[in-house]
Amino acid sequence: MPHRFFRLLTVVWVGSLLTIGYAVAPVLFTTLDRVTAGEIAAHLFRIQGVIGVVCGILLLGLANLLVRRGSDAYRRLRWLIVGMLVCVLVGYFALQPFMNAMRVAALEAGSDVGHSVYATRFGILHGVSSLFYLIESLLGLALVWLLPGNVDVTAEEGSARKIERRLV
Repeated sequence: MPHRFFRLLTVVWVGSLLTIGYAVAPVLFTTLDRVTAGEIAAHLFRIQGVIGVVCGILLLGLANLLVRRGSDAYRRLRWLIVGMLVCVLVGYFALQPFMNAMRVAALEAGSDVGHSVYATRFGILHGVSSLFYLIESLLGLALVWLLPGNVDVTAEEGSARKIERRLV
């Protein structure tokens, strides 16, 4: 059962990551004005950050559980999850607050961030944030690609047999 929950959480995290970043956000910027699209995208990326942290922590816990149960296939996946979590924490919880502060300051000054004194700094932070998002996406694709094709039932059966022998 834990392996199924692991797969479900992986699909939720990576699927939402790819959908928001590479489908929804570009559509927003092609159909709405830049200010409105930026505000909506910022909200969506904030939600994506929370999804990433929750799924990442749960996936790490499940991977550790599965490794303790003898499924060595999950051992290497933990590093991908840690990498994705680092990207989430840096991108959404270190860079995004600065970007949002610049956006708000520009709006209070009567301009959008792209036409304000913050434009250059915002652009740099946006580029760095986009790089972390890309790395997180690539790690997510690798995570999906490397998911075990079948459950390591033999390891679980072996553990059950060991317990059975101890009881007899």
